[in-house]
Amino acid sequence: MTFDLEYNSERPLMIIPEYGRHIQKLVDHCLALETKEEQDKMAKAIVDVMGNLQPHLRDVPDFKHKLWDQLFIMADFKLDVASPYPQPSKEELQEKPEGLPYPKSASRYRYYGNNIQTMIDIALSWEDGEKKDALVFTIANHMKKCYLNWNKDTVDDAIIFKHLFDLSDGKIDLRETKEALSESSSLLRKRNSQGQSSSKTVHKKPQHNNQHKNRKR
Repeated sequence: MTFDLEYNSERPLMIIPEYGRHIQKLVDHCLALETKEEQDKMAKAIVDVMGNLQPHLRDVPDFKHKLWDQLFIMADFKLDVASPYPQPSKEELQEKPEGLPYPKSASRYRYYGNNIQTMIDIALSWEDGEKKDALVFTIANHMKKCYLNWNKDTVDDAIIFKHLFDLSDGKIDLRETKEALSESSSLLRKRNSQGQSSSKTVHKKPQHNNQHKNRKR
């Protein structure tokens, strides 16, 4: 007695292994069909089976579109059937995405975060006046708070003014100002109070039902 054994190492490579060997064989059989009507009918049946194998993807937008694209990919883009969606091309699939620009950040003082640089740029775009001065001091106080989050100690206002001068390329200069920023203890107290308030949970006292108490006769 002889057995016709088939090993995975001898089988052709599956393009999308998630669907298994049987779906790939169905796609190959669809390619071998002679008439276009038979291929159209077979392709729709394969897409329905693929959808049943991936029920967790039904809530994904364009679920059917993804299935048809995967069908063409498993057919090595050789399948010519009536698809309700545009047929993808091999060049489109192999096209490399455009490189993302490296995010601009306050590399000199990273502990301030990226938003500080955006706030400084907005302040520089404003006209001189009380509103701009208030925004500049708000930015400086926020920088001081960020510095304390990083250093967890005290910091002199002169250091914050120097860093603000550097980050604004010398366009915002508070180094000679006599107005002081918020106290470090006040900023630390606000930070601690916010952390404690977010961690508190409200517990309701259980209400006892007095209806089941013994009544006097």
